[in-house]
Amino acid sequence: MPIINGLDRHQLTFSSLEAAIATDNDVRFIDAFVEKLDLQQLGVRSLTSSDKKKEGRSSFSDSLFLKLYLYAYLNGIRSSRKLEREAIRNIELQWLLQGLHPNYHSIADFRKINATALQNLFKLFVSFLKDAGLVGGKVIAVDGTKIRGNNSKKNNYNPKKIQRHLDYIAQKSKALLEEFEQTDACEDEAISLGDVQEKLARLQQHKIKYEALQDQLAQSQEPQVSTTDPDARALLVRGVVVEVGYNVQAAVDQEHKLVVATHTINRNDKNALYAISKEAKDNIEAKQLTVLADKGYHTGKELQACQEAAIDTIVARQELVNSNTKGTQPDYMVQHFVYDEASDTYTCPAGQTLRTTGRLHRKKRDNDVSYQFKKYRTGACQSCAVQHLCTGRHDGRREIERSEYAAYVEKNKENYESNPALYRQRQEINEHIFGTIKRQWNLYYTHLRGLKKVNGEVALIMLVYNMKRVRNILGFDNLMEKLHQWSPKYPGGTIFIQKRHHLLPYKPFKISEEKICA
Repeated sequence: MPIINGLDRHQLTFSSLEAAIATDNDVRFIDAFVEKLDLQQLGVRSLTSSDKKKEGRSSFSDSLFLKLYLYAYLNGIRSSRKLEREAIRNIELQWLLQGLHPNYHSIADFRKINATALQNLFKLFVSFLKDAGLVGGKVIAVDGTKIRGNNSKKNNYNPKKIQRHLDYIAQKSKALLEEFEQTDACEDEAISLGDVQEKLARLQQHKIKYEALQDQLAQSQEPQVSTTDPDARALLVRGVVVEVGYNVQAAVDQEHKLVVATHTINRNDKNALYAISKEAKDNIEAKQLTVLADKGYHTGKELQACQEAAIDTIVARQELVNSNTKGTQPDYMVQHFVYDEASDTYTCPAGQTLRTTGRLHRKKRDNDVSYQFKKYRTGACQSCAVQHLCTGRHDGRREIERSEYAAYVEKNKENYESNPALYRQRQEINEHIFGTIKRQWNLYYTHLRGLKKVNGEVALIMLVYNMKRVRNILGFDNLMEKLHQWSPKYPGGTIFIQKRHHLLPYKPFKISEEKICA
């Protein structure tokens, strides 16, 4: 059977890059999209303005780097070195970059200095989606996923871990000295004075390092410190599994499952609801919005902030349980006490009225969560026939605590119980997105260091996710027509900035001989 032969490698051929690229290739949309942008208004910083490019030959244009990164992340390429190779051998990139191929240093530097501009670009593309009629703007689902940072668990410290290291050093130093004294008494040359001094010096170096970390934690009032990436934190991933990294937040619109807001934080979800919901509301310019979220986001303060900002909350709440079988029984749990707002009283299941003095008390759960509350009591508990079912307190009195956020928690509970079908859509709307970006973009980790840079990378990934999805929804020709009709509206001064505590950067310790011998 005859076989198909290819071209003679020595044969001259005549073709153009234009002819080699299909009319519906994604690179054509990327090219048209970037060419439509005003990069200065986006806040794009040129490499020529950075300290690394003050001298030398001319640089490539900013639009070239932006096109390169959009293509790269659209195709799951996150390494600047791989991008350098692809720019040389990939015919699509040859067309997009017009045959130019920057080196990996310049490629990496552009991403480093333009983290904020990439966030702005994501927001601008959300406005494009809205103008294209692809954003419902009524219901969003919020969720987060943890990614590993460029910082090992070994290089993450909290006060207990530091103290364990210091205790070990103290024990080891003591054991070394005792061993030397014993061998010296026996005139055994197995352990020399020089060996002991060398080992003690190394232990002293470690001691100074851990004491410096202790001081750093005390000054920053942070619960932990990471020495490789100062912004990375030890976060609970699932069960008791902890990873050092970041928490990627995303708000997804109900209509076409498009991401309308995203940012990355270095803490868990409990204080994250308002920031991501408000960002979504601002990005799509909604007057009223409903947010769906799981129980990890249920915090009274966050519910209050959302509801006061015209964001209706439907957030699941963890079921209240009583672990003390001899205490309060199920029929007498706090949810069975009826609150009357007009009189500021509670009525218990037995029909008695619990009143308050109006005094505010403060409860602090951890570094992030604290709230004020009032106590409600009644003297009728002493003679109540169901006292043994209602309370296990030694004084026989039942006490109800009402948080300052109770009204917002109750409103959320009402929303949750009256909209079960809507809440069940939460997983369908949101959670598949993280599975997609982790499989296609390998977003289980980041090699970038610092919250700002990680935010830039995540914004880029969410942007190209939206690009892929909107092409599937509209088709290429319709997408290009929408782009042609679009007039960009730039964020101006409305860029979201995630507040965070900054730790002092970790610096290697230089140990003097005086300190070692002290």
